[in-house]
Formats: sequence, C-alpha cells, structure tokens
Amino acid sequence: MQTQIDIRTLSKEELIAQLAALGEKPFRAKQIYEWLWKKSAVDFDEMTNLSKDLREKLKQYFLLLPIRAYKVQKSNDGTIKSAFQLHDKHLIEGVLIPTEDRATACVSSQVGCSLSCSFCATGFLKRERNLSAAEIYDQVVLINQQAIESIGRNLSNIVFMGMGEPLLNYNNVMSAIDKITAEEGLNMSAKRITVSTAGVAKMIKKLADDNARFNLALSLHAADDEKRNTIMPINEQNNIDALIDALQYFQSKCKGEVTFEYILLDGVNDSIYDSKKLVAI
Repeated sequence: MQTQIDIRTLSKEELIAQLAALGEKPFRAKQIYEWLWKKSAVDFDEMTNLSKDLREKLKQYFLLLPIRAYKVQKSNDGTIKSAFQLHDKHLIEGVLIPTEDRATACVSSQVGCSLSCSFCATGFLKRERNLSAAEIYDQVVLINQQAIESIGRNLSNIVFMGMGEPLLNYNNVMSAIDKITAEEGLNMSAKRITVSTAGVAKMIKKLADDNARFNLALSLHAADDEKRNTIMPINEQNNIDALIDALQYFQSKCKGEVTFEYILLDGVNDSIYDSKKLVAI
C-alpha cells in the first residue's frame, strides 16, 4: 500500500519533485503550494483550479492534517479561548485577545511542556510532542477567522505565548513564521510577531545567527539566580548572566525588540529587594 505523505511537510521544491514523479508539470505544484499556504486550504477538493483527476491523485498520495476547533469559550471582554484538536486527538490552546486597536493571536508551539515552571499550568502537563509548522500556522488561520467574525478585522499581532517552549521546537517554529510572513504565505509582518521564551541561551544566539526578524520576549519572573532556579528550573542551565549575554548578542545582530515578562507572585518575587535587583539587570 502506498504510504501517504503529509503534503505540508514538503518544501516547494520537494513538492515540485513529488508532482513531477506523478507526471505533473511544475506549475501544478506551484498552484497547490498557493492553496496550502496562501489560501489555507484544508481539503484537496477546495483546490478548484485543479482537475478532478489531479485532486483524486493528491488524495491517493498525500494527506492534509488540519487542526480543528474542539471547544471555544468567549469572555465578556471579547477574548476567545479555543481548544484545538490535532489529527492525533491531542489538544492545544490558542487565544484571541482583542483590544481597541489590536487583535492578537496567542499560539502554542508544543503539546504540553517540559520546563515545569511552578507558576504555569502547562508546566504540570507532560510534553507529548512538538507541533508541526502546519499546526502552528493553522492556529493563526483559525484565530484570524475568529477575529474577522467577532470584531470585524484581521489579526494585527501574533505572540508565541501558549503551550510549550518555542525555542525547544526551533525548526518548526521558524518554518511556521516563514509561512506566516512570506508573500506567498499569509504575508503578515514579522514586526508584529513576538516569540516568548523561558530562556534557552544557545537558541537565542541561534535566532541571531539566523537573522530572526521578529521580536523576542524573555519570561524572567525573578531577578536573581537562586530565586529563578526555584520557580523556573531551566535557569539552572541558563542563568541570568548567560541570558543577558545571549540577548545582547541577539540585539547586536537583529532588529527585533526584546522585552521582559514578569509575573508578580505573592511573597515570591514582589519585594523591594526584587524590584532593586530587577532594575539592576
């Protein structure tokens, strides 16, 4: 039996090669690529400028594995929280956060998380797997549809602040951002995207070396290593000095902004001592 390929794991060049092996011209692959990443097709039958025979051939040799809304909750302030179901029945979360002048999608990068930050609910979930680039892309498409339906406008911003650590799913996150920002994709501005990390110093430097065009946010939450070790175990291998060095390297090579996230935890990181340490960083 022919093993079907997830068509959205293929680059344009790989898709051209696959279609050529099936006797199809390169322009057909380009049409399909546009349906996948610009028009966000979730079914081969949506590709109406392809012949029925070609669409049947695609169904025979390839798979499309879109994510789907499983449960949606709407708040009085307009926030929409969604549980999205993946093809293997795992669930992830995505959120639409509308304000007067923005519509922000908060997306996930992993099923669960391995970092065990004490203040984060996802940190208590087992990391099941990384999301594919297509699964990340699909969240943006679905949340954008929610924005259009609920507030009458498209997304203005995307933040990678959902489930998982984006820099531990580096290749898929970067590939998804490429599809989201490319002219032949969703054509959204990289300046409107922020990737939030708990702090993986070597991967922050890799972002710089790869000339990342988006913004970076560090989930700091404590201004000294002893305290940060307690609430964020990742700090034991990525201490504050190492993170500062990595962020300075990032800023020296990239145009994206760097911001710090700091959740006030009662009796943990909210003292005058903590504020002085924070200012001193």
